[in-house]
Amino acid sequence: MQPILERVNSPADLKKLEVPELEQLADEIRELLIQIVSVNGGHLASSLGAIELTIALHRVFNSPADKIVWDVGHQAYAHKLLTGRRQRFTTLRQYGGISGFPMPSESPHDAFNAGHAGNSISAALGMALARDLNRQDYHVVAMIGDGSLSAGMALEAVNHIGNLDTNFILVLNDNGMSISPSIGAIAELMNQVRFDPRYEFAKEEARKAIIRLPLGKLFWSTSKWIKNLFERAILINAFWEELGFTYLGPINGHNIKELETAFCRARDFNKGPVLVHVITRKGKGHPEAETNATKFHGISPNNVKKNSAPTYSKVFGNTLLRLMEDNEKVVAITAAMLDGTGLAEVAERFPDRVFDVGICEQHAVTLAAGLATQGFVPVVAIYSTFLQRAYDQIIHDVCIPNLPVVFAIDRAGIVGDDGKTHQGPFDLSYLRSVPNMTVTAPRDENELQNLLYTAVKSGQPMAVRYPRGNGHGISLDADFKEISIGTGEILREGNNITVLAVGSTVIPALAAAEQMAAEGIHCTVADIRFIKPIDAGLVLELAKKTNKLITVEENTFAGGFGSAVMELLASSGINGIQIENIALPDRFIEHGSQELLRSMCGVDAEGIARRIKDVCADSAVDTADEFNEKLVS
Repeated sequence: MQPILERVNSPADLKKLEVPELEQLADEIRELLIQIVSVNGGHLASSLGAIELTIALHRVFNSPADKIVWDVGHQAYAHKLLTGRRQRFTTLRQYGGISGFPMPSESPHDAFNAGHAGNSISAALGMALARDLNRQDYHVVAMIGDGSLSAGMALEAVNHIGNLDTNFILVLNDNGMSISPSIGAIAELMNQVRFDPRYEFAKEEARKAIIRLPLGKLFWSTSKWIKNLFERAILINAFWEELGFTYLGPINGHNIKELETAFCRARDFNKGPVLVHVITRKGKGHPEAETNATKFHGISPNNVKKNSAPTYSKVFGNTLLRLMEDNEKVVAITAAMLDGTGLAEVAERFPDRVFDVGICEQHAVTLAAGLATQGFVPVVAIYSTFLQRAYDQIIHDVCIPNLPVVFAIDRAGIVGDDGKTHQGPFDLSYLRSVPNMTVTAPRDENELQNLLYTAVKSGQPMAVRYPRGNGHGISLDADFKEISIGTGEILREGNNITVLAVGSTVIPALAAAEQMAAEGIHCTVADIRFIKPIDAGLVLELAKKTNKLITVEENTFAGGFGSAVMELLASSGINGIQIENIALPDRFIEHGSQELLRSMCGVDAEGIARRIKDVCADSAVDTADEFNEKLVS
């Protein structure tokens, strides 16, 4: 018998299936997702929990004429399978394959880009208003979940919808989770009982009605569950109706028939915005993912080479733990990324000094500023790509008042398989331009711990950016060392050409210099370390020494480290310096492995070596004997 999934090449094919076939289809999708994601890596638990929900959506609505806007996109793997991408699904998150997130360039069924949480309601509302202005007739559905409702942008959009009477459908996939369990007052409202006078009135009216029935008093006195049911239903309903929505739910998110009934009611309502509250289980159908949805939110490919060195995130967490043990004024803040940033163990040790604010990067930064005004040293741990969302707060609330907030910027540079929305190539550029901000990048895990120590002691805004993945197995200093701010370090001497590197490119630059030495090209390699303030004395000294410079960074060139060096040379009045820049290209970088993407961008050892050769190709270089004689002299 042919698998049902093989008969589904578009949403139209779903409408031909009977309910028993739909249930089998959900099982087949679940099995395929586990199989492919286990090999390729990706967001497993979220997508497993949204399969029935996705089937029902595409049965009731007519995509792409009707617009289904996914939030984040962690939940959208089943959507990809059902919208004509089944045969390419084995290429998920592979270079040249399909993206792990909705991309309009990939399919007309992907109504909007989705990689950062909280944008779905705003984008979908814009589409709904455009529909009304154009006097068109189609439905718009915003599919939000995985804790995204805690995002400030999502709440801003909900607030706006309350002032409108446009037809709009908001589907809340309530699984009680983001990457970690959802936190905050809204999550609390969804997950547990609360006191409210309206509930008390409704409960009392229900009590009066029930006790009039035979054995009613006994039934009421022993039925705590019905009291809780009343409270939950009344409060959540009232919350959304006060915001201008008609509330439907809660709906069993794994019952396709119930979901279709609810979606049909929402579709046919035509009297303003509707909220469909769906309850799902993250990781549904995968016992380990159901038990530990945080661990299985996103998993790595099973073909990744094992590296025994700790990850940078782990080193950060361990370092911060020691810093907090030594100084009770050090606190930590993250935005729904306790595990990803390495703060989970820190939170267990210091639960009162670690603050997970939910998917609210703007709030995280200004919260840190408030703490800093009262003598605390906040360490804000946020991925590079997500810190972009708090740029105004960095400038207005931290740097203008010059407050001692430390930014621990994880996943800087090339992140890999998550692609365009998650690469971190801009932080050096967007931070270097801000007055009062110090920006640094460690070359290895030992330098990371020492720079974090330096940042905490600095008494000023300071950003420490570091890459995704494992370190180099460098032994860590037993005692932290404070590094003088604005100082670099020469790691290798040579008189033919100078390579100035920062962060993750320093070790590859050293490897490239080793390769070139075998060919008679002798490189000075310097870890400049601080992008702002740059070690002007060291850079100018090395420029005069060789008259040839190559800058290397895992950041876009515009406004980054190489740009800083060129600005310095231009202002110094030194002439005759040949300078080349190796940086990430001026385009959004596709998904693929970190190793492949670094090679393609030329920021690995081989790419740096090629550029050194090119620069030196027309210049006479010393032989090894001549070079050694000059070093001695």
